[in-house]
Amino acid sequence: MLRSCAMIVSEGQPRDLAGLVVPSVGSLMETGDVWEPWRLLDPHGAVLVPVAEFLKDLRACGRAVSTQRSYAMALLRWFRFLWAVGVSWDQATQVEARDFCCWIQLVDKPGGSHGHRSGRSADAVVAESVVVQGKPNSVTGKTSPGRKYAAATKAHSESVLRGFYDFHRDAGSGPMVNPFPLARRGRGGRTHAHHNPMEPHRRERSGQYRPRLVQRMPRSIPDEWFNELFVRLSSHRDRALVALWVSTGARACELLGSTLGDTDPGQQLITVVRKGSRALQQLPASPDAFVWLRLYQEPAARSRTCWSITSANANPQWTT
Repeated sequence: MLRSCAMIVSEGQPRDLAGLVVPSVGSLMETGDVWEPWRLLDPHGAVLVPVAEFLKDLRACGRAVSTQRSYAMALLRWFRFLWAVGVSWDQATQVEARDFCCWIQLVDKPGGSHGHRSGRSADAVVAESVVVQGKPNSVTGKTSPGRKYAAATKAHSESVLRGFYDFHRDAGSGPMVNPFPLARRGRGGRTHAHHNPMEPHRRERSGQYRPRLVQRMPRSIPDEWFNELFVRLSSHRDRALVALWVSTGARACELLGSTLGDTDPGQQLITVVRKGSRALQQLPASPDAFVWLRLYQEPAARSRTCWSITSANANPQWTT
């Protein structure tokens, strides 16, 4: 149980966020259907129609399946909060939005060993919440996940929920006033509405409850550490993957989704499907990466006595 100094007044009655318990009810179900890959279910197992309509709109906009999942997870957190406070989604006001943004800043992420599960006092949990934010890696500088929601997750939730209510307001199926308003100085219109294209964009907060994000610096590791890591890789497959990943800058999921026909050793190019746009893009890679890739593919090529080039090009590049 978390104690908080936040005390929000709703309809004349104080809402103590420190004593609020939000059960992990409802679920996100993967359907395997390309037309409806994700379904958000209420505590009784019924489909939440408002969320289903919103996800359908995302699919029409060309959003990836992984994007639809992240949006649905943000909505699941919001609906769990509303179920805990006893407010319907279409009756939520700015008070509920403000309560939710205060709550998500202090609550522990579900799962793991949190303070209220290990028997520690609530005051100790709140005191440690200022210190325990994830310890940076001494080599890469990357911060390990902490018990609290990251600032990026909180900003993503605010953006998703504001878009969710904007969609239902425009469709006439939700409240006329968005519970997640724009920043006070931006309510006259969209952000950068009268921006001069000859001048750089100023940083403007699009949402009133959107947290400030710290600009992340590019991370790197010393060359000797990378060489040591590369030597410890146990297979040509892993060496080829790491070499392609470092030299192309592609995401791991983009490289793992490539096929045999996507590589062009002569031009030193590899074709990947970009995560956001889903467009095919050729990326230059280092000669060493194609050497390791050939060493990985050589045993499989020798084991085939005869094969069709057309069918082989459609085979996955990597075995897992």
